[in-house]
Amino acid sequence: MHVSQVENHRDRKTFIELPYQLYRDDPRWVPPLRSEMAGQFNRKKNPFLEHCESVLFLLWENKKPVGRIAAFIDYLAIEAWGEAIGLFGYYECPANAAASQLLLKTAQDWLAERGMQFMRGPWSFVSQEWGSVVEGFEPAPVVMSPYNPPYYNEQYEDFGLEKVKDLLVYLIDARRGYQIPERILTLTDKVSNRYKILTRPLDMQNLEKETEMLISLSNDSLIKNWGYSPVTDAEVTAMVNDLKQIIHPKAVIFAKDEAGKPVGFAIAIPDINILLKGLDGRLFPFGWLKLLHGLPKLTNYRMFALGVIPEYHGKGIDCLLYRALYDSIFSPSMRLEINYVLEDNDPMNNALQKLNATLLRRYRVFQRGIGQSVSTQ
Repeated sequence: MHVSQVENHRDRKTFIELPYQLYRDDPRWVPPLRSEMAGQFNRKKNPFLEHCESVLFLLWENKKPVGRIAAFIDYLAIEAWGEAIGLFGYYECPANAAASQLLLKTAQDWLAERGMQFMRGPWSFVSQEWGSVVEGFEPAPVVMSPYNPPYYNEQYEDFGLEKVKDLLVYLIDARRGYQIPERILTLTDKVSNRYKILTRPLDMQNLEKETEMLISLSNDSLIKNWGYSPVTDAEVTAMVNDLKQIIHPKAVIFAKDEAGKPVGFAIAIPDINILLKGLDGRLFPFGWLKLLHGLPKLTNYRMFALGVIPEYHGKGIDCLLYRALYDSIFSPSMRLEINYVLEDNDPMNNALQKLNATLLRRYRVFQRGIGQSVSTQ
């Protein structure tokens, strides 16, 4: 076995195609669109890479690709976190200890050569797509969420990577009889009246202004969250342009106070993985028809983000946003996966428990020191 660095278009295509070969017979894996995956690695299409230094590696055995890993440095994140934390992701590896050690050490050495003191992951070039599944491998993953075989976690630990943070996933499922508890309805009515908060869905006719508001709210409300770093205007604009093809306006909620000041938001993305299954990552020749006809009918969602500006923390605005989103997208077949919440975000976890949401799965982010102890930033 040996590792090679991705140097050209052919290598990059091999890197991108590898999971489609490895998971071909795995019924739980949902192949993402190949065009979307290619875009993640294209500096002209993914503005996240503008503030990153990155490298891709392939693992070969008998002249065949059998594994891969990315190592990268997000300089905006380092500035926000105040520590030299390098990242790894896009990890795929056979169930072979030597292969795992070789891949992870290659990534670690690359980070060390650039002055990184810590190695953290799995991470990705896409916002909020972090972690390795450690609990809840069933059901299949929702859109823009990780998937991995269970043995990857053992490989990380054998390399000396340790848990630095768990990310929790909750489920609300109307098909199982879920309804918002009466006490939450009473609470949110009181919150709305007391603080004069109004909620409304996304206005697609004013998407540019809505995007500007989303950028401001995201950076104001999430900046102190573990692992978060400021998103650039270009990143949010690119994300909105991608998502506007699939987004349901009723699944994006903004909250404003009586003066019209935006105070919070919630975004739920239709789970297009339901439609992507069986397409092998291709829209042609008939995949686009399945998406075209299926998108408007989707009632499965992933809650992608929820934020409340600091001056309104602890006032129940999060519950109000959950209720507004629930009321907006509810149908007897609605399924909402709240993906994800930091394990130590007590206000958010408490709110979800009060909502009677069910804990569904758990992701884990790993970290190790490169020549020193593990950080907890």
